[in-house]
Amino acid sequence: MPTAKFEDWEARQLGDPEFQAAARKQEPAYQVARLRLLRGLTQGQLAKRIGTQQPSIARLESGKKDPDIPFLRQIAKALNARVEIRLIPLEPNLRKAKAKGQQRRAPISGKREMA
Repeated sequence: MPTAKFEDWEARQLGDPEFQAAARKQEPAYQVARLRLLRGLTQGQLAKRIGTQQPSIARLESGKKDPDIPFLRQIAKALNARVEIRLIPLEPNLRKAKAKGQQRRAPISGKREMA
């Protein structure tokens, strides 16, 4: 059986809109788990720092629960991090407007620090 390189598989997946949507949905969960592990914490230890139970962290990290912003702020504080929210237009013509020389009324930063 021939083997495939991860890079080839990943390139094919990133071209699939369904895969891209699933990856975006999992991004907060991935970031929480990554930072928790970098800080050397278990799910239980993180939960204790923010005054919740370990299953709450597990549900978040597994993607079974969408976090609300106050919960993410608590997690960010416990992990010595910050929460950023970005709004990115879905319409290609809005993203490319500046590149084509079209003027906008006011600059939009697209992100705001929270926590």
